[in-house]
Amino acid sequence: MEYLKWSYEDGLATITIERPPANALSSGLLRELSAVLDEIEPNREIKVIVIHGEGRFFSAGADIKEFTTVSTSEGFTNLGQFGQDLFDRMEKFPKPIIAAIHGAALGGGLELAMACHIRYVSETAKLGLPELQLGLIPGFAGTQRLPKYVGVDRAAEMLFTSEPITGLEAVQFGLATRAFPENEVLENAYKLAKKIAKKSPGSIKAAIELLNYAKTEEFYEGTKREAELFGEVFVSKDAQEGIKAFIEKREPQFKGE
Repeated sequence: MEYLKWSYEDGLATITIERPPANALSSGLLRELSAVLDEIEPNREIKVIVIHGEGRFFSAGADIKEFTTVSTSEGFTNLGQFGQDLFDRMEKFPKPIIAAIHGAALGGGLELAMACHIRYVSETAKLGLPELQLGLIPGFAGTQRLPKYVGVDRAAEMLFTSEPITGLEAVQFGLATRAFPENEVLENAYKLAKKIAKKSPGSIKAAIELLNYAKTEEFYEGTKREAELFGEVFVSKDAQEGIKAFIEKREPQFKGE
């Protein structure tokens, strides 16, 4: 593994994102995460998973520089579909996944966190979907999961302004479960994981399956359309300007093209 490390002990698996400085989600990291889930799923000794980030952030977003290597709408649509499929698998995974979020969970990082069953956050963590600031849109089902947690109007505000909310606000709005001081987030995630690990694996699996019935047909129609628009938007001139401006650390100049 180049971007992740994982281990398990006493029924608890820990997945650590290790891609400094921002733990950006590249396609390679997502493939490694898929491979880790392949190993964990059949392992009867593992009851619960905790995922967190090494260093300053949980994950500060997708790998913007990688976007410059994709040139077609179809390529971006396929990338979005891959991320959507992986995160949908996580949401349906038969073992609970707890995200322990510190620092920031932005863009793809928040989309990853929203695919987990439970989110514990630091009080000062920043959570948001800033893609529109670059002339882009979320592509890993962020436009569909965020309203499910915070409501359509709050999701619209977060998307349109690209401004993050704090961990305390995330709990208040329903995006996170509980907030703690930064140095206590992982500790409390493990405490929760140990409680859950004492439950019957069969009943936990059944509960996860039933919770996923809360998704509507419109959710899946929305994620399909998101992937299509992800591809269309990413090949626009505004998107190319936004990506270039991000890499050059300047304000983008959008022209509506």
